[in-house]
Amino acid sequence: MEVKVTKHQVARSAMPDAEAFNRMYLIKNVTRLRSTYQIRLLAFRAVEKGMQLILRVPEACVFDDSLNELIKKCGKSVARENY
Repeated sequence: MEVKVTKHQVARSAMPDAEAFNRMYLIKNVTRLRSTYQIRLLAFRAVEKGMQLILRVPEACVFDDSLNELIKKCGKSVARENY
């Protein structure tokens, strides 16, 4: 498998904040969350591996339309969890 890198030789990947059983957790302390490169990569990985990506955000966090569309495309593989 060939590892893809950016022009500055940085590996193109993303890691969740935690993994437990069949879930990956990404914890964000923001008021608005968009479909970032990190989230898209982790969502793709969750779908590919049959896992679930849990986005842990504050209750007041608003999801951007781009993130809502990604969640619809991924089905139950991406979910929101408030703290």
